[in-house]
Amino acid sequence: MTPILILAAGRSSRMLGRDKHIEEIDGVPLLRRLAVAALQLEEPVFVALPSVPHPRAETLAGLGVTLLSIPEAAEGMSGSLRGAVARLPKAEGFLLVLGDLAEIGANEMRAVLTARADHPDHLIWRGATQTGEPGHPILFAASLISRFAGLSGDGGGENLVKPLHDQTHLVPLPGHAARRDLDTPEDWAAFRAAPQT
Repeated sequence: MTPILILAAGRSSRMLGRDKHIEEIDGVPLLRRLAVAALQLEEPVFVALPSVPHPRAETLAGLGVTLLSIPEAAEGMSGSLRGAVARLPKAEGFLLVLGDLAEIGANEMRAVLTARADHPDHLIWRGATQTGEPGHPILFAASLISRFAGLSGDGGGENLVKPLHDQTHLVPLPGHAARRDLDTPEDWAAFRAAPQT
């Protein structure tokens, strides 16, 4: 079993009053799109939210996902990760998916998950752009899970990942999907204006 953790517990503060996680693509909220994609991998899916109930939870109605209330999210990304990972069941690792990645779908998540079997001598398997820039999703080996308990500050998971560069396998994903996060109204406007492939 490899749980999939969708991290959507942040404040969306750069959206000027809007919530990036419930912005719609083709009429479907982004968070719901990610959850539907994750469920296709037939692994347990957990969605980290600032609280439950929450407007983001309403976009997930009817889906077989587990909602996690993460009060630690008030501390920032490190708090969100620390609180969410602590609430996951024991497993052989977990796949982290950020909740604002508009071009990540089931195929991209599956590519990162299957890389573990092809490259078992690593501890981290990480999505990357076609030009090799590291991004998301990120699969963490079980031996790393305890390290999340010590996360603090604004660095989030990068503080854990960077020292393990030599033990990280990058998985090229199409285009810029691994790093296409939509944090601001301008990001969303540019994304919607671009030709969709």
